[in-house]
Order: sequence, then structure tokens, then C-alpha cells
Amino acid sequence: QVQLVESGGGLVQAGGSLRLSCAASRINFSLYTTGWYRQAPGKQRELVANITDGGDTNYVASVKGRFIISRDNAKNTVYLQMNSLIPEDTAVYYCVVDLGRIGLGLRWGQGTQVTVHS
Repeated sequence: QVQLVESGGGLVQAGGSLRLSCAASRINFSLYTTGWYRQAPGKQRELVANITDGGDTNYVASVKGRFIISRDNAKNTVYLQMNSLIPEDTAVYYCVVDLGRIGLGLRWGQGTQVTVHS
């Protein structure tokens, strides 16, 4: 089965940066749309960013200009570079891959906690 393993979360001061990584097994990320969701306490889970098989990217308005999603095909890994972090970015971040093109649904990572403090 597809497995996604996230890393890179942690505690950071406001204004700092983190890079989240999502390593996949048994699939090729370059063939699918992959993204990052986040869920803050008491709030709905929201899509933060995604990258399509063609390399097109999308971002939620609140992170545009601060976050960059990218993919390293050689390492079969998707990244979320998070810059200029603010406390509102605090959430559990989840990596997800859309397997709809092969008749399956979404596959999720286990989540990694990002905490931004002033």
C-alpha cells in the first residue's frame, strides 16, 4: 500500500522558517497531484498547497508569498517550505496524494505538528 511519511515539524518562533518533507513509498509522486493540508484546534481542515502531476501549484490565500510547495522526483519527496511563519500557521500538517487517476482515493500521512510562537 501507499505510505506517506512526514517530517520537519516542530516549534519555531514567529518570523522563522520550517521545511516539511513527505516521502512516499510504492508510488511515484510525479504522476499524481500531491498536497499539504493543515488543521488547527477547533477549526476545519484546509488545503494549504498542492502541486499537480504537471507541476502546477496552488496555495491558500493566507500563505501565498510565504510558502512554497515543491517536488523532488529523484527522491520521490514533496516539500513545503514555510517562511515568515506566524502564530496562525500553528496546526497539524498532513501530506496527501490523490490517487483518483488509478481508481483510488486520497492517501494521507500521519501528520506533523507545527507550532509558531511569538
